[in-house]
Amino acid sequence: MIIVVDGLNRHLFSEVLDEMFELRARVFGGRLGWDVNIQDGKEIDEFDNLDPAYVIGLDDGGNVVAAVRALQTTGPHMLSDVFSAILCGEAPIRSATMWESTRFCVDTQRLNRGKDKNSVSYATCELMIGSLEYAKSAGISDIITVIDPVMDRVLKRSNCAPYDYVGETVPMGKVSALAALLDCSDERIAGVRDFAGIHHDVFLDEEKALAMFEAKKTANSNPANRDHKPLTDLEKYFVEQMNAAKTEAERQDVLRLIESLTDTFTPEQKTALLHTPRAFAHEA
Repeated sequence: MIIVVDGLNRHLFSEVLDEMFELRARVFGGRLGWDVNIQDGKEIDEFDNLDPAYVIGLDDGGNVVAAVRALQTTGPHMLSDVFSAILCGEAPIRSATMWESTRFCVDTQRLNRGKDKNSVSYATCELMIGSLEYAKSAGISDIITVIDPVMDRVLKRSNCAPYDYVGETVPMGKVSALAALLDCSDERIAGVRDFAGIHHDVFLDEEKALAMFEAKKTANSNPANRDHKPLTDLEKYFVEQMNAAKTEAERQDVLRLIESLTDTFTPEQKTALLHTPRAFAHEA
């Protein structure tokens, strides 16, 4: 699932952004060894203060598993101000219809190596689709992105090969960095979708996203989940059913279902489960 956080709604998703910044710290500061600014476990730079758009991938529990940042090229951006060595003296491309895509990262610790919905491959392709479709809907025709050679190979394998490159490949931390150009065409999006087998709408609307995060916070604070373990499949099912309920009668049906299926829980856990849905159910 993909959400977009920008200058207009970031006040609603501050905790999600914190998770994203923590993921960036683990990836760019830890795994890749880039010279980045990490404070309190979060990687945040000066470009995050320019109200960029963040395309963020979530798992079914509402955890951040992938993210990328989109920034206009008409003002300060990483290729012109940080990675200028890649350009080898050339002037940076600046265009109102071109965005810079940077800080593309996926949580390889939380995700598995298969090809299912909880895999690195799926999350990577879903984030590509989300970022391309979001850019296209905003009137952007092209993306320039600073990547490493591994990500370059991932793009090529995913039917998302760059159509050109800018400058040269230069050393950057434990790896090298290069600048690639991607168009936001229907053909490119369709190619990634076909490769990944993702043909549904990948975006989660804001209201459902907020309900999911409220459910996650409540579950993490209630007595049935004091150890902060991920929600079980049964608990996730209860959450989904309660979010889908449109009337009070439907909510009561869900509550009766919870009561009938949770006989193996302790009274304390059962009370918490019954309370949790009420905390995030919305009135129809």
